Amino acid sequence: MADAKNIQVINRSNGKMVTWTLPNGHSANFPMVLDEADRRVFVGTRKPSRLTVFDMDSGKVVASVPTAGDMDDMFYDSGRKRIYVAGGEGSDPDNLRYDAVGKKIYIGYGDGAIGVIDPATDKRLPTVYKLEGHPEGFQLETKGPRIFVNVADAKNIQVINRSTGKMVTWTLPNGHAANFPMVLDEADRRVFIGTRKPSRLTVFDMDSGKIVASVPSAGDMDDMFYDSGRKRIYVAGGEGFLSVVQQVDADHYTDMGKFSTALGARTGVWYEKRDRLYIAAPPSGVLGPRLLVYEAQTD
Repeated sequence: MADAKNIQVINRSNGKMVTWTLPNGHSANFPMVLDEADRRVFVGTRKPSRLTVFDMDSGKVVASVPTAGDMDDMFYDSGRKRIYVAGGEGSDPDNLRYDAVGKKIYIGYGDGAIGVIDPATDKRLPTVYKLEGHPEGFQLETKGPRIFVNVADAKNIQVINRSTGKMVTWTLPNGHAANFPMVLDEADRRVFIGTRKPSRLTVFDMDSGKIVASVPSAGDMDDMFYDSGRKRIYVAGGEGFLSVVQQVDADHYTDMGKFSTALGARTGVWYEKRDRLYIAAPPSGVLGPRLLVYEAQTD
């Protein structure tokens, strides 16, 4: 929790919680990745710019190394035992995505670009995909060569073919802007896009780029999750609500309503194996930072 300058560890079975303290003087802890095989937790801090390694069982700090500044994301290559950190003042690096088939790392950065890193050599490849603005949320197609990129500055989605380098642009509905979160439903060939202005979930056909549906959602969104088992989309909105949208079929969607979370709670993690959605809530009034847990219901 960046506000409390610590890491809180919750046992999902019994609800018990323990707190791990960051090294003295460290704060602004944002990205985190796990190495379950070696029982390690990697935590990135912006103040100072460090990667701190915790023992997953004892919570003790076992290592701390300097990193690029202003980090936003991390990726752990379990095969090569390496951690990649997206950071660096001025270049505004953001999301990291790993292509497990092509074995490449993609990073969004700057005024509008996605770069490629070869983890086998740890070298940046000459390939750069130029965009019309800074890339926000982007996703790699796992059963095809495309990258789907939210370009909020240009109010569109740019679709890149990694094999040919060709790019097409999908336009948001008229009057829509601030498209940040994105998730894919490759089975039904759908791309889900969230916009803040207005607060909507818009569904695109993955192949044609046509809009097939648009429904209202929680406002001030930053994260979105797809429950493939129940065919539902969960939208975390900073206005203090979680929207749940049911996918009736690939072209039809039903708003199941909004559920109370907390003001500013716009990020989280969907853990499909346990049917749990974890939403991070910032401090508010007498309440400190906390993790809100929601259980998905079948009906």
